[in-house]
Amino acid sequence: MRTYTYKLRPTKAQAAALTATLDTCRHLYNRALAERKGGWEQEQRSVTFAAQCATLPAQKRENPYLPAVHSQVLQNVLRRLDRAFDNFFRRVKAGEAKVGYPRFRGRGWYDSFCYPQWGNGAKLVDGRLVLSKIGSIRVCADRPLDGTPKTCSIVRKADGWYAHIACETTDTPLPATGESVGVDVGLTHFATLSTGETLANPRHYRAAERRLRKAQRRVSRRVKGSKRRAKARTLLAKAHLHVQRQRRDFAHKTALALVRRFDGIAVEALNIRGMLRNHALAKHIQDAGWGQFRQVLSDKAASAGRVVVAVNPAGTSQACSACGSRVPKKLSVRWHSCPYCGCELDRDHNAAINIKTRGDTAFGEPPALAAALNREPHTL
Repeated sequence: MRTYTYKLRPTKAQAAALTATLDTCRHLYNRALAERKGGWEQEQRSVTFAAQCATLPAQKRENPYLPAVHSQVLQNVLRRLDRAFDNFFRRVKAGEAKVGYPRFRGRGWYDSFCYPQWGNGAKLVDGRLVLSKIGSIRVCADRPLDGTPKTCSIVRKADGWYAHIACETTDTPLPATGESVGVDVGLTHFATLSTGETLANPRHYRAAERRLRKAQRRVSRRVKGSKRRAKARTLLAKAHLHVQRQRRDFAHKTALALVRRFDGIAVEALNIRGMLRNHALAKHIQDAGWGQFRQVLSDKAASAGRVVVAVNPAGTSQACSACGSRVPKKLSVRWHSCPYCGCELDRDHNAAINIKTRGDTAFGEPPALAAALNREPHTL
């Protein structure tokens, strides 16, 4: 499945219809959540997705807003709530520390609705997106659809409305290159490859921090509930959206370059959530976007017929990539100097080579140093 995102150019009447549809879906979601919550608390009765769908025709006769929304869109709202409860019970059974009960959605906390069946309520006709109960909307089609469309989600963002069309596609593997690489992510450089190359850390948030700070102050100065505050909030949301898109664009371009060059890519299985507990580095780690990069890299590799493996990061910075000896060093020490074999190279480059060595073992090509990485250190 591949999702294509297109910017919509609705008229004022169509934008009002999209907003009204979103509000109706939000109210239906909250009403269904209240029904489930009340049924269990008052009668110890579980309300199912099928039971709530069966009540939709009666609700349409009582509520004048529901008939203005396509029937499958309303059913998808109930399906979304059902998935929220499924995820809640799954986390409870797994014993997770933080288990969030499905919440009621206030204004501004429900920003999308979905046509779950392409051709039934949503379709493209002559370059325009035709949505049932809304109309034919102009689309900025900057790239053609590839594959068979399945669903269409309409999403409201800070700078307008977007259509996310999910298509079922056929992957086209890239020709083999016969090369593999280890990738060590960091903060000084975004990533260091086992080949010795470094990728600069763009620091998108830090570059935009001054602009974001000014936009936030502008919001704080406005009177709550005023139109000027609403405009200031929109400008702030657009500024954050720009940073988000910059980070995602960098992740896609960097991942694509790696996938085109290497058949096998080894990365670290980092516990990013645990690393964020270090408040001195939390902002820098979030700004780097390691988790997003790894997800994009895995998706692109799967589509191109490449292999991405996540290796245990323990000891990759301490072990010598030449002889396998452990050379303990603090985080502030950025240069690897092995007293046993005389290996001298950058700390991150050394770690990237060790990551590649462990990755080669997973790829099915165990090198001679694979076992040496975990052996006991030499004694002087």
